[in-house]
Amino acid sequence: MRASADPRTLTLWYDEPATDWERESLPIGNGALGGGVFGTVARERVQLNEKTLWTGGPGSAEGYDFGNWTGPRPDALRHVRELVDRDGRAAPEVVADALGQRRRGFGAYQPFGELVLDLADPPAEVADYRRDLDLTRAVASVSYRADGVWHLREYFATAVDGVIVARLSADRPGRIGFTASITAPDNRTRTTTASGGRSTSTGALHDNGMRFESQLQVLTEGGTRTDHPDGSITVAGADSAVLVFAAGTDYADAYPTYRGPDPHRRVTETVDAASAKGWARLLDAHERDYRELFDRVRLDLGQRPVDVPTDELLRGYATASPSDRRALEALYFQYGRYLLISSSRQGTLPANLQGVWNNSVSPPWSADYHVNINLQMNYWPAETTNLSETTAPLFSFVDALREPGAVTARELHGSRGWVVNNETNPFGFTGVHDWATAFWFPEAGAWLAQHYYEHYLFTGDRRFLRERAYPVMRELARFWLDGLVVDHRDGTLVVSPGYSPEHGDFSAGPAMSQQIVRQLFANVVSTADDVGDTAFGAEVRAALDRLDPGTRIGSWGQLQEWKDDLDDPGNTHRHVSHLFALFPGNAISPLRTPDLAAAAKTSLTARGDGGTGWSKAWKINFWARLLDGDHAHRVLAEQLIGSTTANLWDTHPPFQLDGNFGATSGVAEMLLQSQDGVVHVLPALPGEWRDGSCAGLRARGDVTVDVRWSGGVAREIALATGQDGPVTVRGPLFRADFRLVDERTGQPVPASVDGDAATFTARAGHRYVATVPPY
Repeated sequence: MRASADPRTLTLWYDEPATDWERESLPIGNGALGGGVFGTVARERVQLNEKTLWTGGPGSAEGYDFGNWTGPRPDALRHVRELVDRDGRAAPEVVADALGQRRRGFGAYQPFGELVLDLADPPAEVADYRRDLDLTRAVASVSYRADGVWHLREYFATAVDGVIVARLSADRPGRIGFTASITAPDNRTRTTTASGGRSTSTGALHDNGMRFESQLQVLTEGGTRTDHPDGSITVAGADSAVLVFAAGTDYADAYPTYRGPDPHRRVTETVDAASAKGWARLLDAHERDYRELFDRVRLDLGQRPVDVPTDELLRGYATASPSDRRALEALYFQYGRYLLISSSRQGTLPANLQGVWNNSVSPPWSADYHVNINLQMNYWPAETTNLSETTAPLFSFVDALREPGAVTARELHGSRGWVVNNETNPFGFTGVHDWATAFWFPEAGAWLAQHYYEHYLFTGDRRFLRERAYPVMRELARFWLDGLVVDHRDGTLVVSPGYSPEHGDFSAGPAMSQQIVRQLFANVVSTADDVGDTAFGAEVRAALDRLDPGTRIGSWGQLQEWKDDLDDPGNTHRHVSHLFALFPGNAISPLRTPDLAAAAKTSLTARGDGGTGWSKAWKINFWARLLDGDHAHRVLAEQLIGSTTANLWDTHPPFQLDGNFGATSGVAEMLLQSQDGVVHVLPALPGEWRDGSCAGLRARGDVTVDVRWSGGVAREIALATGQDGPVTVRGPLFRADFRLVDERTGQPVPASVDGDAATFTARAGHRYVATVPPY
């Protein structure tokens, strides 16, 4: 574990309570549970979430069909392909009429309720108010002085013990008094009782009958505690009080019913165990678990503690001093890592459009899993910023899509393998709906499979490749071997009907579709021999050789979005999907394919730096891959100025967390890249980050990288290697008279140099340090 960073530089803080959940509440989470802290003095509110509480799915009042066609449609797909083949394109509405259908029982992510703390004797005035979120500890706090007494409230969500914990204390005995209750929306039946200082709420959603339960245990030191018939609990005259909250549902990730045991026993045992540990042990276990992940990466851009609240720092970012700008940028980077740890832990559903946080029974886009970029973007920083464990929920979720997805592949496409389209839910929705510009995206599974392959590349885990990654990739490759068609224009294999999200008409072979399938096929070919599947690898190789790559250069030097040269240089649409091969794919590279990279740059420049929050985040990564750190930094600044709320959540608008994750990924890409098989250090360092250091970033090949730079040039690079074998590292440092030393042995390490790249033979578990004079 690395030493923790200075909490003064990694704390969001405010001098007023939150009044708006979306823009101001402070999020805590343990993957399954989420909380949004308001910090109101007289009547505290903590928004509560449990990630499996969803309407829709089996048992829904609307009925549920997994998005599969409810009646036979013989030759529907063939007719659309013939239309595209004949006319070259088809309007989205026409295709949706032929292949879509009204969505039934899709459902939406639900708020669990709110924890409300009504003070027994609210103060008329308070002084020295502060509300904060310490990213180094994952603890939110509220403090103030009232009537000469210092009050402190602390909140955290622990993945170790599966609960949300709060503690109220004061610097004088007997000054803690409040009534605690759990409120909830009225779209459910609910019974709440209190006994022994524990408030228990049980019930079921009206829509689908999903059962839920929560238990809130109130523990006190001193004073009295009173249970009430309505389930609320009053504390009076206490020295301190600790609240322990757990919740669960009868959801199970089991097709086709998606139901498991009643949550009562699980929730009871969780609260019993956590309550027995007490505040100090709960906090210690939480901090140890959280810091083991968070402390792996440090970023120093020369930031210093800032003496203004975070919302003021954000508002003044455009005109702030360089030091304050660096402080916000470093904070924002690490906040993305905090949010991923807090919303994606093993044994839970993956982070959704809002992570784990939601306050509405009808949240934007259902707070679902959009898989035409958004779910994937959530996990872009997982491997690069040393949070590989957070991908476990993503892989479990995608694994569970394979069975319902096989039904959809067979019934809608007549294909082997499996498929998922534009968006999905926890209930195996792999089919279609009828939103014309956002219903058809069978490439989604292939894009999700890229995360499996990347996990293997970053970790070198061959067992994961054999048992998890390759089977998923193989099934998806089978789907596309059946689903590709021959383009009459040139005889290549293309996706048809294909759609470039969420833009233009349907056509045959749009760039993004081709690039995604090409990436999948290339990944299968690169690993088939290693897992003993040589014959299938050869079959995929033959198809890959015939596949249109989706990387044409058009009439004004752009990378074409469609196979026909239709791009409008005045078009500033927020999607730049046809640059998938640049990022997150790797088929376009300034160093390997400079002509294609130049065309991608032309397209990206034409689209501009604007867009919604997630769109700007993607552009940060694009510009970093184009090795233009200044432009990447400029878009990061645009995201902070125009697409970030006071609590530093990304806003589409409305709130949508993928932009946070995408921006964190983009910062990592500025500092370290490895998609070309080379560890490229500081590939896109912005001029404004002249001096600094970072530690703990990860490169493909199971390499952990630390780097210190000054004057915009790396002065020291350290590589900790997890595998035996050759490592190639690139950077201007290797053009100088550098020294490479094995830190374990203290001995120099020979390296062959080619331009600015050095290659040496590494041993697993060793750390190699390259420096330039003075040593």
